[in-house]
Amino acid sequence: MKKVYKSTLVVLASLFLLGSCTPQANNKAGTTKSPIEYVNPYMGNISHLLVPTYPTVHLPNCMMRVYPERADFTGDRLGGLPLIVTSHRGSSAFNLSPYQGDESGLQPVIPLSYDQEKLTPYRYQVYLDEQNIDVDFAPSRQSAVYSLTFENEAPSYLVFNTRRGEIEVNGNAVSGFQYIEGNTKVYLYAEIDKTPEKVGTLTDGAVKTDVLKKEGENAAVVMAFPSNVGKVGVRYGVSFIDVEQAKKNLQREIAAYDVDVVAKAGQNAWNQALDKIEVEGGTEDDKTVFYTSLYRCFERPVCISEDGRYYSAYDGKVHEDGGRPFYVDDWIWDTYRATHPLRALIDAQKEGDIINSFLLMADQMGTGWMPTFPEVTGDSRRMNSNHGVATVIDAYRKGVRGFDLAKAYEACRKGIEEKTLIPWSGKPAGWLDEFYKEHGYIPALRPGEKETVPNVSVWEKRQPIAVTLGTSYDQWCLGQIAQELGKKDEANYYLKCSYNYRNVFNPETGFFHPKDKDGKFITPLDYRYDGGLGARDYYDENNGYIYRWDVQHNIGDLVSLIGGNDKFTAALDDMFNTPLGMSKWQFYSTLPDHTGNVGMYSMANEPSLHIPYLYNYAGKPWMTQKRIRTLLTQWFRNDLMGVPGDEDGGGMSAFVAFSQMGFYPVTPGMPSYNIGSPVFTSMKMHLSNGKTFEIKANNASPENKYIQSARLNGKELNQAWFNHSDIMDGGVLEVEMGPKANKSWGTATPPPSAAPMP
Repeated sequence: MKKVYKSTLVVLASLFLLGSCTPQANNKAGTTKSPIEYVNPYMGNISHLLVPTYPTVHLPNCMMRVYPERADFTGDRLGGLPLIVTSHRGSSAFNLSPYQGDESGLQPVIPLSYDQEKLTPYRYQVYLDEQNIDVDFAPSRQSAVYSLTFENEAPSYLVFNTRRGEIEVNGNAVSGFQYIEGNTKVYLYAEIDKTPEKVGTLTDGAVKTDVLKKEGENAAVVMAFPSNVGKVGVRYGVSFIDVEQAKKNLQREIAAYDVDVVAKAGQNAWNQALDKIEVEGGTEDDKTVFYTSLYRCFERPVCISEDGRYYSAYDGKVHEDGGRPFYVDDWIWDTYRATHPLRALIDAQKEGDIINSFLLMADQMGTGWMPTFPEVTGDSRRMNSNHGVATVIDAYRKGVRGFDLAKAYEACRKGIEEKTLIPWSGKPAGWLDEFYKEHGYIPALRPGEKETVPNVSVWEKRQPIAVTLGTSYDQWCLGQIAQELGKKDEANYYLKCSYNYRNVFNPETGFFHPKDKDGKFITPLDYRYDGGLGARDYYDENNGYIYRWDVQHNIGDLVSLIGGNDKFTAALDDMFNTPLGMSKWQFYSTLPDHTGNVGMYSMANEPSLHIPYLYNYAGKPWMTQKRIRTLLTQWFRNDLMGVPGDEDGGGMSAFVAFSQMGFYPVTPGMPSYNIGSPVFTSMKMHLSNGKTFEIKANNASPENKYIQSARLNGKELNQAWFNHSDIMDGGVLEVEMGPKANKSWGTATPPPSAAPMP
């Protein structure tokens, strides 16, 4: 039976918040602390080096997102109040600056000193201590509401700003648009519950009451109120279609200027989402880390369907959605690894809708290519490889439907065969691609050799090892889709291509090593540092120690290449124990993304996430258990520096959630999971089909991190993995935990790898 988090306001709020992305109520009765109460949006808000996490206020996978507009967590000024953040890690579109004082102090965006900030995923409260204004905010799905209490006996103002666009004031209503990028606009319609004394546009610090519309950079309009105005309510809707739709979104979702009502409905929506996974045991901090990580898995992608329509930046048109929500803003290079697999377990319908959205984008772009970084403003083609193919085969093999597999195959095939493999490029295939098809690897430039291939970024470079390994995996995924479709010849062809990583393996060093166009290894080479800034001349963001393991689909073959179980696990140990060899500032000036170090291992970047589980493939599951617990303890904590690197909208957080639960999808596309070390004594995952998968970790604790024995669905289990089919009808994995390793447990059969080369 699902929990219900009761409130006299929930029923009323739900009436206001019904929309195309509204989840169905799905909670269970009776709890002393709801999942959302464990979420700490400030976790990781101070970065070790790179982009920190943001304390995002939003509902699960919804387009209305905001966070405090400041330089970083330590900044003591807000750049006004945000009205919508249109992309993950982006700045706000539109801005609201409340102000009390002389009119001469008005600016398009007013720096606001603040204190007493309180933030949850569904509500934001702050006190503007120089202005003496209380702020209270809550979001719905495509609308939101502010309550502003002006305490001073001074003239009061609201300044609405668009950074680049047009804005208009008419009585107590404000409307306009802002260009985000290219031809993509976001529209605003806002209403205020008090009638202003005067309204106008802000020009050269003065309010022009005879001009009510303004356009351009930092265009702003002003509403002026008397000194005794007290509390002012602002409610508004946003849209990617037009102002009229923004108004409809507001009217559909928010019927009054009541922050409490909207916040309570948001709280309920979050509990419905987070309660799909229940945990018991562990510490309070463990639960906070877990539910905060799970909350971040709902930040992207976002549904932008509005009353059955959506604007697509992929062709610049408004489309009917046919009754299915359309999703954008997904950085697939990061999220294919664990965020998509997690969603396939707990929300298969949404995962199917997301993949269907990818296929619509492929059509709308005119190329038929599967997107790689589908943002609100279009496919930005960031990073390398074409990992959308992994989301397709992984979802399909785990029972997700709702998309056309044959159409997905063509989109993925074209994205790999017709689009260039050059990183950060959306151009058609060229010489480098033909070279890869003929020789099975991307050639590297020798030191001092000038780039002659068009479209190679002077910053991002060729990334030859990262692209060769990533494409080998993508081609394995593509072959698996071909197999599902009964395309035998294509399946065999792409299976053969999936072994292309062998072409850059150096048997003398046991590393993947860049080769030039003549097939010669580039020497000398230091796998710790070489490759220029971010190692992009050879790898990408991480060094050769990380890309040594980037063969997700065929770890069994990698074990053989490196020399068998003992040499393989010794190589893993060596990575975790090789020192930086220089000062941290020197190391990070070369490899700024390679943070969260344990030796040469980087906990802060997505290509590292599967690596701790690889001991399972070589007869040492106990070392996976040790590494996972150590890494979770060292790098993911309930504090401001509790995330070691770029979180990337669920990319890293899904690793944390899976690892705390006790299992992980090392190979998306292969319907099996590696077993790690459960943190909680009990975990119940409510699957999309209505069944429940449970992990009982008897005696689990910080000290008791080693599995002594295991039973899966009542049968003894002596392997450190299980199949997706073992849990989808409901299942129980029961493990006995202890303080010392049982080195014989889990060694009977290694996890599955790719089939032999045809």
